[in-house]
Amino acid sequence: MLVLTRKNRESVVIGRPEDMTVALEITVLEIEGGRVRLGFEADTRMPIHRREVWDRICNGNGDGQAATAAAGMAARTGDGQRREG
Repeated sequence: MLVLTRKNRESVVIGRPEDMTVALEITVLEIEGGRVRLGFEADTRMPIHRREVWDRICNGNGDGQAATAAAGMAARTGDGQRREG
């Protein structure tokens, strides 16, 4: 496991340096009390889920594509609304 320390508005990128492709960028949006709000930027075809949602999907406890799409959108914004920015 890679462990990093980031401050507010700092990011981490995951990608391939050989073709300079960023697959995922994670940005710290807010730190308040014991909570950290993260923003994820990725191609819309790449599903992004909270771990507990991912586990349900992988274990077959979701209702297929609808559950996958809805969970991905909720994980991207925390409230089910996708925000461009």
